[in-house]
Amino acid sequence: MNRTTLSLLAATTALAAVTGVAALAAPGGTPDRPAAEAERLPVERSELLCPEPSLSELAETGYTSFTPEDGAAGSKGTAGLLPAEEEAETGGGKDGKDGEKDQDEEAAEDENGGEKAGPDPVAPLKKPGAPAVASVSGAGAPALIGTADGALAPGWTAQQTTVIGSGEGRGLLGVSCTAPDTDFWFPGTSTAKSRQDYVELTNPDDAAAVVDLELYGRKGRIETETGEGITVPPRSATSVLLSTLTSEKADDVAVHVVARSGRVGAAVRATDSGTGSDWLPPSTVAAGSAVLPGIPEDAVSVRLVAVATGDRDADLKVELAGPTGSFTPAGHETLTLKRGMVTSVDLDDITKGEPGSLVLSPADGGDTAPYAVALRVVRGKGGDREMAFIPATARIEARGTAADNRAKGSVLSLVAPGKAARVKVTASAGSGGGKPVSKEYTVKAGTTLSVPEPPVPSGGKGTHALTVEALSGGPVYASRTLERPKGGVPMFTVQPVPDDRGTVVVPEAAEDLSLLMR
Repeated sequence: MNRTTLSLLAATTALAAVTGVAALAAPGGTPDRPAAEAERLPVERSELLCPEPSLSELAETGYTSFTPEDGAAGSKGTAGLLPAEEEAETGGGKDGKDGEKDQDEEAAEDENGGEKAGPDPVAPLKKPGAPAVASVSGAGAPALIGTADGALAPGWTAQQTTVIGSGEGRGLLGVSCTAPDTDFWFPGTSTAKSRQDYVELTNPDDAAAVVDLELYGRKGRIETETGEGITVPPRSATSVLLSTLTSEKADDVAVHVVARSGRVGAAVRATDSGTGSDWLPPSTVAAGSAVLPGIPEDAVSVRLVAVATGDRDADLKVELAGPTGSFTPAGHETLTLKRGMVTSVDLDDITKGEPGSLVLSPADGGDTAPYAVALRVVRGKGGDREMAFIPATARIEARGTAADNRAKGSVLSLVAPGKAARVKVTASAGSGGGKPVSKEYTVKAGTTLSVPEPPVPSGGKGTHALTVEALSGGPVYASRTLERPKGGVPMFTVQPVPDDRGTVVVPEAAEDLSLLMR
């Protein structure tokens, strides 16, 4: 009996450290007898999924993989991204081959027994603190499935950045590769004639995943013809064009991605005939305040799209956190979200020439229902406009990282919606060498601190990562904007910087064993 109890506790502790599941208390804890004291340990394995980057032959895509350096974590480990097996939209094999070998697959077979050697990983990391990069040109680049273990697992981050110089899908598209999950919300999608929005689904596991795509509009749930029971084969990716799911043409739609079996990564690649293209990441579902950080100072149009995701309405107060303080925009003091219905609001040029962040909180300080929200931001004029998306993001509990930064064209936005916060920002070594450089910043209460020239590595070349550490004070939120103007078009993309979940809470197994043995 004693051996069984100890084995169970050891397995539970190991599982928490590997998978990132947080154990809040040891089994058997009661109010009269405190549970075993918990401690934070680095995760031992991380997973990231990168969607198929583009359908354009003009696409130039770069990947940056990075793990922050931690002196206590050592340096041994592996981290790399491997191509998923793409599936056509009809559900068969890519290009309709249904499992037939192509030339690349034949070439992958080694000389010893005819077994496939397997593809090389994309941007494999060698050690913490130094980014690895890779690039690919044209259409047809696959989705990527990645894992990291050992010292490379805690805080592992990967960024996918695509430049399309011309055509309807032109723009700078950036997305942080995300961990697999079972539930995602994407407010800000569209089935309008001017839009082509693809939901990209990636399954990292060895069993098929079954996914439902639920669409919501201003009147509630939108009936879909083929949105339920979408099968994503093992270690494969599937692309779904939203406008094929319904005949309804709606400017503002919220998509709810639910995996009824298995896990997936999900992201939306949105293309607009007038404002280019970019990725829409999933929104954090808030049950209180929501922060959307990093609205550029020269935004000419800001459109808010939100949906109450539960069974109650949400009454919210709207504020803009600017460089000197927070204020309520005239005419947009409050926002009421009806359950299951999409609400959209044109905030126009809400920033008035200054960078800012949108902060939503329960009206009158009361409780509110859960909701998801995102912003569609447009810069430029006439035919030289460019769009990007800013979803609600989670706070940085300890540390967060944005990969793929350059010496010029990277802007870091830090928001302290409550109390003032102190943070440390570290530029890693560059992909071509150099040494890390750190700088501390104070974000005043209720403000957005825009850092147009964040630290860069000393003597570094190539790309580098920016890591934000919360040192003291109130909650802090962050995003990173990449800017690469081209031909008069202000190409840009915004990535939220949430906590990297590099550590998890695990219980001490040495205490309260007697409670389990009763």
